[in-house]
Amino acid sequence: MGVFRIVYFQPRIPPNTGNAIRLAAVTGCELHLVEPLGFDLSDAQLRRAGLDYHDLASLAVHPDLEAAWAALRPTRVYAFTSRGATSYAEVDYQRGDVLLFGPEPTGLPADVLDDPHVTDRLRIPMQPARRSLNLANATAIAVYEAWRQHGFRI
Repeated sequence: MGVFRIVYFQPRIPPNTGNAIRLAAVTGCELHLVEPLGFDLSDAQLRRAGLDYHDLASLAVHPDLEAAWAALRPTRVYAFTSRGATSYAEVDYQRGDVLLFGPEPTGLPADVLDDPHVTDRLRIPMQPARRSLNLANATAIAVYEAWRQHGFRI
C-alpha cells in the first residue's frame, strides 16, 4: 500500500492527472482514477505532464466509485471540497488514508460527498469569492501536509 492514496473521481483535464502521476511517483502515494475519464490514458498532454514518471507511479483505474472502494477498502476517506468545514491542516493523517478529489469543472457531487465511506469533508483555505484551486495544486498541498506529518518518510 502506498503511503497515502489519492483518488481522482472522474478527472477531466489530462495535464492535471499527469501531474498527479508524477506526484504519486515522487511521494510513494498510490493514484486511483474513477471512470469515466475525460481523456484517454495515452493522451499526449497526460504523458507530457507526467514526464518519465509513469512507470514509477502506482496507478489504478476503476470503472466506478464502488469498485474503487472495494479495491481500497478504506478506513478513512477525506473528500476535498470548497464546501468543507474542516481545514486540511487540522487532520492527523494516517498511512493508507484516502485523499479524494473531484473533477475540475465541478468538484465532488453531493452523492459522493454524502457517501458513507467519506470520513470528513476538508477544505484548503483561499481568498473569499474564489471558486477553487487547480486540481493538481490542491492534491500536492494535501499530500505534502500528510507526508510532512510523517516526517517526509516513506
